[in-house]
Amino acid sequence: MTDVTPWLELGTAAAGAGGIGYAKVRAPRVYWSLVGLPVTWGRFTWTYGSTMEVCGLTVQPSRLRAFMARNVAHREVRPVPPKVRRVRGTSTGLLVILRLPAGLEPADIAASSQRLRHAFGVQSVTVSETKPGFVELRMTGYDVLGRVRMPRTAKPRDLVVPVALREDGSVYERDYRKVPHGLILGANQSGKSMLQRNLIKGLAQLPVGLVGIDCKRGVEQSRYASRLSALATDPQSAGLLLDALVREMEERFDLLALHGASDLWDLSDDVRPVPLVVLIDEIAELFLVTSKKDEAARDHTVMQLVRLGQMARAVGIYLEVCGQRFGSDLGRGATALRAQLTGRVVHRVNDKQTAEMGLGDIAPDAVSAVTAIRADRPGVAVAGDTSGGWSRIRTPEITADEAAAVCREHADLAPDLPFLEPFRPAVLSAPAKAPVLVIPEPVTE
Repeated sequence: MTDVTPWLELGTAAAGAGGIGYAKVRAPRVYWSLVGLPVTWGRFTWTYGSTMEVCGLTVQPSRLRAFMARNVAHREVRPVPPKVRRVRGTSTGLLVILRLPAGLEPADIAASSQRLRHAFGVQSVTVSETKPGFVELRMTGYDVLGRVRMPRTAKPRDLVVPVALREDGSVYERDYRKVPHGLILGANQSGKSMLQRNLIKGLAQLPVGLVGIDCKRGVEQSRYASRLSALATDPQSAGLLLDALVREMEERFDLLALHGASDLWDLSDDVRPVPLVVLIDEIAELFLVTSKKDEAARDHTVMQLVRLGQMARAVGIYLEVCGQRFGSDLGRGATALRAQLTGRVVHRVNDKQTAEMGLGDIAPDAVSAVTAIRADRPGVAVAGDTSGGWSRIRTPEITADEAAAVCREHADLAPDLPFLEPFRPAVLSAPAKAPVLVIPEPVTE
């Protein structure tokens, strides 16, 4: 009888190799946990010293240390790399805490992040300072942004909306309490609308008022009418709506003065007005005019926007501005308004100047990262803030119908705001399915 044991062993090995290959493509998180993490951890452990030396991330030892090495340990005196304080594996990569020796700073480690990425064979390396003298290396083992899946724990709360996933596997959140005004830039088909949908989907579940300005006749935002407190669909109505928001801002400042408060959140719950988020799609439409007689109205609208950007944060009115390009070439007031929009997200753009408009003044190092975004990866963007830090993010795919369904589900959260009643959009019912026409079969005798 033929011995089938070798064939069984060979089949088992082939099945295991096939399973690992399948997991690498279809289940990268599983592959990383089983194979990638042990291999990367071992590579990091065995090559750490030499890698840091060739990357120029070492310093000369102190005189005492050199004396002890030469005369006591009888070994060669070598440069000193950062000391590894902790190594911890995660579901997406490797987390390393380093203690910097005298002479190195976090910027030195950050400047060599690409070299460390290739040396350790990981997808990306991000560097952040945890406290003076310590940095955190967050290595991502695989392409987390290839297939975005938000964690189940990522839920909107307290004006904090999770909208995307960072390349290190952490959640990118839009926190209006910390970053009150934001700017979203990107070319056509770059993923701006996807980010807006995720933002509206999260905001719709919170007790806030949503105000839409969509000068493309409302083709983007009108489907969310059930959750919007106001909607302007042309420059004229947008100007009137901004006037109403400025008047509301001034009344809220009077309320703060009456109660001796300097911020909306210093008020008690029974007197605190509802926060408002103003979503502006295609900001350029508010700046462009077709004739000279419209310039005065345009300048007034822009002035009101700038006033909201400068002062409205304290009274709980927040701006979320979206456009393809936003610079001084739009006209008077564009640069002043952009300076107030501290939260920046820039998708793929058509020219380097647009990337510099979005990130050049807050995170210059991120401009080259924006220009490297591929056209076949919609939703990938670079998010920066005034701290100078930035990260690559990608929003999960969501259809406009899914976002509209969430808005209809939470329509009861839309606050009753009398000053916005003239701008309340008409709510259209959900599109019904087309009836199926049934043709009876001919009767045969």
